[in-house]
Amino acid sequence: MLAKTLFGLAVTAATGLCASLQQVTNWGSNPTKIQMYTYVPDKLATKPAIIVALHGCGGTAPSWYSGTRLPSYADQNGFILIYPGTPNMSNCWGVNDSASLTHGAGGDSLGIVAMVNYTIAKYKADASRVYVMGTSSGAMMTNVLAGTYPEVFEAGAAYSGVAHACFAGAESATPFSSNQTCARGLQHTPQEWGNFVRNSYPGYTGRRPRMQIIHGAADTLVYPRCAMEALKQWSNVLGVEFSKNVTGIPSQAYTQIVYGDGSKLVGYMGAGVGHVAPTNEQVMLKFFGLIN
Repeated sequence: MLAKTLFGLAVTAATGLCASLQQVTNWGSNPTKIQMYTYVPDKLATKPAIIVALHGCGGTAPSWYSGTRLPSYADQNGFILIYPGTPNMSNCWGVNDSASLTHGAGGDSLGIVAMVNYTIAKYKADASRVYVMGTSSGAMMTNVLAGTYPEVFEAGAAYSGVAHACFAGAESATPFSSNQTCARGLQHTPQEWGNFVRNSYPGYTGRRPRMQIIHGAADTLVYPRCAMEALKQWSNVLGVEFSKNVTGIPSQAYTQIVYGDGSKLVGYMGAGVGHVAPTNEQVMLKFFGLIN
């Protein structure tokens, strides 16, 4: 039996081409010339869910495809993965861009939403089960997408990011920028942070995405304070108050920060964890409601 390797997956002549990461072109509006890749499992669920997975600064869509175990969970559960990629600003997402921070105005955020709409139409996916996750700059864009396009995303998970609009007005949003005010823990009141989200889509009164914020307490690039500011923001937006800390969840190094009953907003702070906090697929997918 003949076999070869494609994107790290073994394929055979007897079984045909296995699912693999595929680049997509001409998916719709793309004002910033970003890239789209998808992973569609061989056994797709009826009306599948979608997860948008966003790489960090200096990364690429293919590298982030290999960076988590999400493809194996997609194989097991039949959901679709969208991997956007940006070649701009040292491969960092435009979270400082007013267009991305304004509903329908353009920027990276509009291009990513166009990817979601294309995927929903092509695969008859479930528009009520679209999720977003990301690491570092991708976590920052996760918060931007949740704030700017709340009608699109059911929930998000941000690993080592910053609050929505934290970088607004900065000349760039890279580790090389001279202005690191945001990444060093820019502080606002919960109401001020919440207003940044609400002002990104004036007049919107619908449901808001549930959020999971994960960070390392030893992060010296994007300071741990950034996670606490993001939690303040989403607490205000979602209307849930801090209820308790639970040590040792999901592992000994972490403290779980619970708001309300934890179904809308929860944080995880890892002692000794630097930049970036590792992806915990099981905890995230349970929060999303995609696994039990």
